[in-house]
Amino acid sequence: MPAIPSHVPEPSRTDPALIRNFCIIAHIDHGKSTLADRMLQLTGVVEQRQMRAQYLDRMDIERERGITIKSQAVRLPWAPSHDEGNTHILNMIDTPGHVDFTYEVSRSLAACEGTILLVDAAQGIEAQTLANLYLAMENDLTIIPVLNKIDLPAAQPEKFSEELANLVGCEPDDVLKVSAKTGLGVDALLDKVVAEIPAPVGVKDAPARAMIFDSVYDSYRGVVTYVRVIDGQLNKRERIRMMSTGATHELLEIGTNSPEMLAADGLGVGEVGYLITGVKDVRQSKVGDTVTSQHKGAEEALGGYKDPRPMVFSGLYPLDGSDYPLLREALDKLQLNDAALVYEPETSAALGFGFRVGFLGLLHLDVIRERLEREFGLDLIATAPNVVYRVVMEDGTEHTVTNPSEFPEGKINEVYEPVVRATILAPTEFIGAIMELCQTRRGTLLGMDYLSEDRVEIRYTLPLAEIVFDFFDQLKSKTRGYASLDYEPTGEQTSSLVKVDILLHGDKVDAFSAITHKDQAYAYGVRLVAKLKELIPRQAFEVPVQAAIGSRVIARETIRAIRKDVLAKCYGGDISRKRKLLEKQKEGKKRMKMVGSVEVPQEAFIAVLSSDDSAGSGKAKK
Repeated sequence: MPAIPSHVPEPSRTDPALIRNFCIIAHIDHGKSTLADRMLQLTGVVEQRQMRAQYLDRMDIERERGITIKSQAVRLPWAPSHDEGNTHILNMIDTPGHVDFTYEVSRSLAACEGTILLVDAAQGIEAQTLANLYLAMENDLTIIPVLNKIDLPAAQPEKFSEELANLVGCEPDDVLKVSAKTGLGVDALLDKVVAEIPAPVGVKDAPARAMIFDSVYDSYRGVVTYVRVIDGQLNKRERIRMMSTGATHELLEIGTNSPEMLAADGLGVGEVGYLITGVKDVRQSKVGDTVTSQHKGAEEALGGYKDPRPMVFSGLYPLDGSDYPLLREALDKLQLNDAALVYEPETSAALGFGFRVGFLGLLHLDVIRERLEREFGLDLIATAPNVVYRVVMEDGTEHTVTNPSEFPEGKINEVYEPVVRATILAPTEFIGAIMELCQTRRGTLLGMDYLSEDRVEIRYTLPLAEIVFDFFDQLKSKTRGYASLDYEPTGEQTSSLVKVDILLHGDKVDAFSAITHKDQAYAYGVRLVAKLKELIPRQAFEVPVQAAIGSRVIARETIRAIRKDVLAKCYGGDISRKRKLLEKQKEGKKRMKMVGSVEVPQEAFIAVLSSDDSAGSGKAKK
């Protein structure tokens, strides 16, 4: 563990009046992690020789992609210029900026009293900036508007500070201008945090209540739980109780992150820190749960968080069937680290045992799959992502379909699909291209507002199924990368949806089934059978590959049989001899066609089912 500078105060029951809890929210690439770096340097909690860019991004995948996936909490000491006698304690949380990790942001906001709203002075307000701002307003947080990257040649601080002031409801002069890269204006920003963000409010002598806002699994120390103390205090070596499960544990270690773990004797009102109980069972520490003392503990739990609703489902199957228990254990540990992840076991005739996993979006899917492969050494097939449908039959029965193989047979009355309200921010010159894209994806225009003379906000209702594949890629390419997208679920609508089955030699292959709109079913069927024709090796008999809706075949390709040259041994001679050999071969082929079965190679499943084609849209959102 790196040495902590001597002037960092020992964390033991700081006076709540000297504590400020805040987080940084912004769109992707607007400089949250760089601003956090400057704060770490300026407050001296990280020595210069240990400093590295994006210090709080701990995962390799975060550093490679240049995005924040996990919120990180850190405790910073700061003596403001207007109150030099007192050293204040700032608990800062660096949050992700991508729409798929909004749940991570909402949990961080619930642990704070204020937030820094960061906007790039060269790019201006983007869709996720608005979404995060509305989240902060819902939580009644004090908002400090800040323009970053003002040292860039393309920066337009006057223009964007006016835009930001209109949005937040303040004067343009109140918008702070900083450069996270050079450190310009960061000290003034920290002073403003102390001056404007209210101190945490809690009852010091009440029974202890602390909210779990995050937890991670450490292979040596077990579950590490991050909490924000609301009332009372938690002390080392006391026994604590989790209010939702009733489980009790002894507090082996309690402390704060500065930014490395720093043990303390306890945590008081308003403080943010970590708890270690030595528990290895990941289900014991639930995000949103309330921690209290076992002896004379609180009766009433804190509000907790709204459970996130998965938007996209995908099947994850191990390439090697014997890895199934390892995959279950890996998902358990990741769920602790990522509370938005939900999964349940499922089986496929083609792929064996696996899990149907719910994600908040495509980037979320892509990141989880990569983490499972890297951190746990698993080889996985991820099936093409799909959304949840509700099917109502003619007799009134209802079915919830998370997997195309669950789509019911028989007379269907209505099929409901989830819809989202999408907000797109872009320069005005791209309005036509954006509207054309949304119309082709079955979108309905809700409205349009001009934020300034050259920036427009367009709102659409779109089926979620149309967004989860390559919508974002298309949007970026049609707007030369200038558009930004944010979406939120708004319910469901009825649609003409059908299930397309793929038949190999007359047998359905459940793993290749897909639910698609009636108008797109033919194109999907043609594309998939053509792909399978290339991927499946030729057999000793002819194999038809068909796409069908119910009993009606909509597309077909034929994999030609491999023919052995039975006439090779005939050098001349009577034609009837050759004909006899050919007839014999024909009979053999016919018999083989009746009893033969088609083996689909693993590579074909990976090529057709893997979400690589669609995961690109997640990668593009960096």
